Amino acid sequence: MRGPRAAHRPVLFDIALAVAATVVEVGLLFNGSTRPAPLPIAATVLTGAVLLARRRFGVAVTVVTVAMAAAVTAAGYSPGGAPAVVALWSLAETRDRRVSLAVLAPVAVFLEVDNVCSPPVSIGAWILGAYMQTRRRYVRAVEERAATLEREREQLDLIAAQRERGAIARELHDIVAHSVTVMLIGVRGARDVLETEPHVAARTLERVETSAEQSLAELRRILVLLRGQHAAETRPQPALADLDEMVAGYRAAGLPVRLEITGELLDLPGGVELSAYRIIEEALTNALKHAGATLATVRLSYGGAELEVRVHDDGTGTGEPGPGGHGLVGMRERVAVLGGDLETGRVPGGGFQVVARLPIGERA
Repeated sequence: MRGPRAAHRPVLFDIALAVAATVVEVGLLFNGSTRPAPLPIAATVLTGAVLLARRRFGVAVTVVTVAMAAAVTAAGYSPGGAPAVVALWSLAETRDRRVSLAVLAPVAVFLEVDNVCSPPVSIGAWILGAYMQTRRRYVRAVEERAATLEREREQLDLIAAQRERGAIARELHDIVAHSVTVMLIGVRGARDVLETEPHVAARTLERVETSAEQSLAELRRILVLLRGQHAAETRPQPALADLDEMVAGYRAAGLPVRLEITGELLDLPGGVELSAYRIIEEALTNALKHAGATLATVRLSYGGAELEVRVHDDGTGTGEPGPGGHGLVGMRERVAVLGGDLETGRVPGGGFQVVARLPIGERA
């Protein structure tokens, strides 16, 4: 509504309104018993032209239209007061309520005394203008409120995403610290047996190499995520080996959970295991709190290059957190860090489903 066409609409409306008021007023002049002279017709046309300035000079236009009506009446004609009524309506629509009320009283009395139009017509025009002004202000307030809420929602999502990135970075920090410790112990052990048992040292160094590659991948993710100084946590991070314990906890809370694992179990990088665990945890929490589910199914599918995590519940809700919740934001952040894909939403057969595909090859 702010383009060139929208800018021309008020001008076209003002012209059409001025022409309509002028035509009505001239028609009323011709309805009388006296044939109108060119002078009152010219005065009426001039009054209609003055209406074009009603938005900018509301009070002045109202005074001019009333004065013109008085002049035409003094000349022996009977004007209908259409320009004056339009000016009064416009004044109530565009000006402060106290100003339009102050103008309404004398104008309504004058038009009645001068036999131009009755007070109900003048007051009705003012009420219509006041209503339109109130309606316009209400719509503007609603639009501004909606825009403010949208900005606040975007800011809350941004804050939640930043917090989630910080939490993920701290968790990855713990994984890397653990891997470096394991590598250090392995290198020391290989050095101790290098001369006596070189084959043992070689196997140890192979494990150190694998751990180093995974640690480099985790470090790259930390460099992408970290946006400040975060203190590392010292508690052990969960892994997929802890799924049975987590599932038992949700069953105890009242949500039956079925765990299915397909494919050949693989040795996954710590970041992938942790992200899969957190995604399952968040999905089950949403199913328990927000979906009203009676059964949830967790399915882990190991493929050649990716791990698919699928959590489905039979609830009737959305499966998403309520206002203020940012569980899905955290899921998306974790999947994005790993270079995977996330799908969430209701399924045709009923219930809500979360599907995360996490690469475990080079991208992970």
